[in-house]
Amino acid sequence: MIEIDGSQYSASGTIVRQAVVFSALTGVEVHIIKIRASRTPPGLRPQHLKVVEAISELTHGSTEGLAKGSSELSFRPGRLATPIRCRWDIGSAGSATNLCLAVLPLLAFTPEPAEVEVVGGVFQDGAPSYFHLFHVVLPLLRRMGIEAEVFMQRPGYVPRGGGMLLLKTCPSRRGLSGIALEKAGLLSRVWGIALSSHLQDRQVSYRMAKSAQETFSAAGLKAEIEIQEDTTALQAGAAFAAFAETQTGARWGADQAGARGRISEAIGRFVAGRVLEMLRLEVTLDPYAADQILPFAALATGKSTLRIPEVTEHMLTNAWLAQIFLNTRVTFQGRQLQIEGAAFFPA
Repeated sequence: MIEIDGSQYSASGTIVRQAVVFSALTGVEVHIIKIRASRTPPGLRPQHLKVVEAISELTHGSTEGLAKGSSELSFRPGRLATPIRCRWDIGSAGSATNLCLAVLPLLAFTPEPAEVEVVGGVFQDGAPSYFHLFHVVLPLLRRMGIEAEVFMQRPGYVPRGGGMLLLKTCPSRRGLSGIALEKAGLLSRVWGIALSSHLQDRQVSYRMAKSAQETFSAAGLKAEIEIQEDTTALQAGAAFAAFAETQTGARWGADQAGARGRISEAIGRFVAGRVLEMLRLEVTLDPYAADQILPFAALATGKSTLRIPEVTEHMLTNAWLAQIFLNTRVTFQGRQLQIEGAAFFPA
């Protein structure tokens, strides 16, 4: 058994998610203590419970301490199952994208294709958005050997959630390969998506897109921004995302969800500004994608080298857990991130 102190590094739900994922892959039991000890409220939240339940289902595993608010959890993995279709409802606005990312490395190593439907939050602060998963993370993971697609069947916002994602995967027969993105290269395109639900009369999508285009135009760039008007979400809400890609295949993005008091124009300017800042820093990956790809790179064969704008607590958390479970070496040197892959393939 490996014991993990959940109050270390980010002290977030990332520790629970990633420790249980690595436990399921390696077959090593894990005991997590002091879960989210510094957060308000502390302990397990519905989104963390559902991740552990999903991984337990996929591995025929067993748990102790799996309850809302629990500060201690034990997970004992079984043998990786072969799911055909699964459906998990978080029951809140907890991140559906985080759940997809948690089960993805397991589904990648199953011998058969799988379809997973996840219900929860899709656009909110502090969690990856569907747009970022679709446009940045999955394209990069495909280059590493992950065969997966994700589709948004319905947007979901805080506080009701109810967003629906469909994740489809095919087995990675030869395991994963490292990825080298050391230089950004010349910019090839900039694009974005402005989405709003039940807000067409206020022109929220148009206003977010217009302010972002003006920000990019002031920097000498033309951005193609798609405007989406939705009427299927359980509540009114909005989200804006923008992305950039270079001729070397480097890709990064930024996004922000609507919230009470946030002006549509301010959202557009903020997101465009983040994309321009990463362009100025000549990165090859944004900090959110680097955090999400790091565990996959730790499982891969070979070295992954990426240029990032900053080192985040979530990156340090994932690097720490990869070292514990996989004996993987992760180094941060200035803006360069290097991961020595463990060449993992399940027995």
